[in-house]
This record gives sequence, C-alpha cells and structure tokens, in this order.
Amino acid sequence: MDKSTRKSKKSTSVASTDSTSPANSANEDISQQVDPATATITVSAVEVTELTQEEQSDRLHLERKVERAFFEAGKALIELRDRRLYRSTHKTFDEYCLDRFGYNRSRVNYCRVAVVFDNIVTGTNCSQNEGVG
Repeated sequence: MDKSTRKSKKSTSVASTDSTSPANSANEDISQQVDPATATITVSAVEVTELTQEEQSDRLHLERKVERAFFEAGKALIELRDRRLYRSTHKTFDEYCLDRFGYNRSRVNYCRVAVVFDNIVTGTNCSQNEGVG
C-alpha cells in the first residue's frame, strides 16, 4: 500500500511540473485556481460542411442496413430463446447470450425491440405476437 501511495505522489508531481507549459494549460485543473469562475477556456472551431446529395443517400442506405441488422439480430435472438436452442450448452438464455455473444441482459433487449419494431411495421397487436389469449 505504501508503494502505491508513492507512485501516485510521483505521477502527481510530474503532472504539476508540466502544467506550467502552454501545451498543458488547457488540461490544468481549474479547481486549484483562486477563482475558477474567471478561468479562460479555449475552444477550437471545426468547420462542418453540408452533405452532398450522394452522401445523404449513402447515409440513409447505411442507416437502413444497420436497422435491418439490428432487427434481424433481434429476431434471431427471439427464436434462439423461444426454441431454447441454447439448452444443450447453457442452463439459461441470459447465460448463453453472455457466453456466446458477450451480451448482458440489457443487450439482449434486442428481442423486445425487434418485436416492437415488427408490430409497428406490420401494424399487429403485441398480444397477438406473444400468444396471449
């Protein structure tokens, strides 16, 4: 524990010696100043050019690809879950998704999103797709 304290003190002292140089003045901790409200912050402007018609078309095409991939992944996860195709290797669907895809429970919500999206696109009632009756 004593060694880690020394390491942090060492890195702090190195940072404090460098903070006087103009290159590091933007990274300076303003809480150390007498009155942080009077600190000067320099912001560089970046010119943003409008997209051409071709670029707009490309963006729309690529966005649709992402949406379709997201939808297809969700539908595949639903089928894997509903048919319990993970049962030969894993006890639970959550365990399977985490092990196989690195998806935790929130990422597996592809399933819910895909069903909702499908319902919106096809105009069907949620209860019809879930087999509630």
